[in-house]
Amino acid sequence: MGTVRLTTAQALVRFLANQYVERDGVECRFFAGCFGIFGHGNVAGVGQALQQYSGELTYYQARNEQAMVHTASAYARMKNRLGAFACTSSIGPGATNMVTGAALATINRLPVLLLPGDVFASRVPDPVLQKLESPHDGDLSVNDCFRPVSKYWDRINRPEQIIPAALAATRVLTNQAETGAVTLALPQDVQAEAYDFPEEFFDKRVWRIGRPLPDEESLERAAALIRNTRRPMIVAGGGVIYSGTTGALRRLVEQTGIPVGETQAGKGSMPYDHPLALGAVGATGTFAANSAAREAALVIGVGTRWSDFTTASKTAFQNPEVRFVNINVADFDAHKHAGLALVGDARATLEALSELLSGYEVESEYREKSERASKEWDREVERLYTLGHAPLPAQSEVIGAVNSFSEPEDVVVCAAGSMPGDLHKLWRTRDPKGYHVEYGYSCMGYECRGLWPRPRR
Repeated sequence: MGTVRLTTAQALVRFLANQYVERDGVECRFFAGCFGIFGHGNVAGVGQALQQYSGELTYYQARNEQAMVHTASAYARMKNRLGAFACTSSIGPGATNMVTGAALATINRLPVLLLPGDVFASRVPDPVLQKLESPHDGDLSVNDCFRPVSKYWDRINRPEQIIPAALAATRVLTNQAETGAVTLALPQDVQAEAYDFPEEFFDKRVWRIGRPLPDEESLERAAALIRNTRRPMIVAGGGVIYSGTTGALRRLVEQTGIPVGETQAGKGSMPYDHPLALGAVGATGTFAANSAAREAALVIGVGTRWSDFTTASKTAFQNPEVRFVNINVADFDAHKHAGLALVGDARATLEALSELLSGYEVESEYREKSERASKEWDREVERLYTLGHAPLPAQSEVIGAVNSFSEPEDVVVCAAGSMPGDLHKLWRTRDPKGYHVEYGYSCMGYECRGLWPRPRR
C-alpha cells in the first residue's frame, strides 16, 4: 500500500468523506458535511481542504458557532444518530462559542464532531491573537474547555497523530452507548503541515451498528419479574426512537397490556391515542402516567437515562416495593436505580422479552384501569385546548391550535422555558419523529436551529 502527501486538514476531510455506517443491512454515509466559520486559525487548513474537496464533503456556511452545533445536533437526532455533521471554527471566541452546543450534544447522546482551530503547536509566534495565556501551563488553550463536555477529546500536535485520533473519534461518534460531542483541537500550523499518509487511511470504512442482546440469564430474570408483578409499567425514553423500537414496543404493550409513560426524548414512542399510552411521565407528566408511576411495583425503563425530570427528583415511583428493569445500550444507564440491567439494543431486547412473555398478560382490571386513565387524560387535553380565554388565548390553546392544523409527520420544535413542559403533557404526537424538544440541557437558542429538512424514509 502506497502513501499520498497531504496536509493534516486535507487528510482529515478526505477521511471524513469516506466514513459510513450500517444498521439492519442499510448503509449510509455518516458525515453529511461540515458547518464552518473561518477566521484566525482555520482558513489555510480546514478551509482550504473543504474548498479543495468540496465534491467529497459538502461545506455549509454558518453565521454563528453555537447555532451550527445546535443544527448538527438536531440533524443527528432526526437521523437516529446514524448521521452527523462536523463543525469547524477559528481559535479563541469562535471555538468557545461551540462549548454550549457541545454540552447539549453530549448530554443528549447525539454525535457531533467539533474541529476548533487552536494556537500554534510550534509556539514560535507565541502568544498569538486570541490566545488565553496561562503562567503555569504552556500547552493550555481555551479548547481545553471542551474536555468536560466531550466524549472524546484530542489535540493534534503532529500530522501523523490525525490517523489514530480520527479513527478513535469516529468510533465514539458511531457508538450508540458512548456517542456525544467529539473534539479534535487543530493547531493552525499543524493543519497546514504535510505528511505522507497511507492510502488505506482514505479507504471506504463501514462502521456496523449492531443490535447486541443481554445475556440469557438476565433476560429470563427480567421476564420472571414481569410475570410475578401485578402492576408493571414501561417508561419509554429516547433510546426507543433512536433504535427504531416503536413497533416492537407497541407489539409488546398490546401483547401484555403493560401501560407506557414517555420521557421528553421518548415522546412519540407510542401514538397519543393508543389506549395504553399514558403520556408524559415525571415532573412535567400527565395525571394518567404519574398515577401509574406512583403505584407501579415494577418499572421497565427502555432507553432512558432517568433524569430528575423523568423521576420527579426520585419522587414519582412511590411504591415501597418498586423494582426497576432497565433496558439500555449503555451499561451506565442500565444500572441506575439499582435496577436489573439489561444491557443491549432496545429493539432486540424487547423482541426477546416478548418471546419469553408469550401467554402473559396483566390482570384485566389493571389493563382496564390504564385504558380509562388514558381516555380521561385525552379529555383533559381537549378541555385545555378549548378553554376560550379572552382576549389572549392560554398557552394550552395555542398548542392545541398548532396541533390541530399540523400533519402527523410535521415536527414540533422547542427547547427552554415553560413551553417544553406543556408540550410534553399536551402535544398529541402521531409519529415517532413528530416531537423534537431538547430538554436534556434546556438550551436557549436551540429551537430555530432544529429546523432542518426532515430526512425522507
